Amino acid sequence: MTADDTRGRLDDDDPAYTMGRAAEMFGTTPAFLRAIGEARLITPLRSEGGHRRYSRYQLRIAARARELADQGTPIEAACRIIALEDQLEEAQRINAEYHRAAQTPTAA
Repeated sequence: MTADDTRGRLDDDDPAYTMGRAAEMFGTTPAFLRAIGEARLITPLRSEGGHRRYSRYQLRIAARARELADQGTPIEAACRIIALEDQLEEAQRINAEYHRAAQTPTAA
């Protein structure tokens, strides 16, 4: 399973995945997940026992970080790239909304 295939199926916010399971899904280590957490790319929720729990959304972000790291990008840089990609995507979404609103005729 490629990271792209995995990302397509990871779309909810239920923090159901343990650190071990999340690391296993992406062929990475718990240390990698801790590192992207320390870089504040994702903030896993904690179970009552204090164990990290990841949502599918967070795993999608972790998969993107893993792709960049596999290409030789340092983790801190990968986290910054992902944050900038998210900001760009949000700006493009807002821009598209403005354009749609500007093109919609107003009723008099």
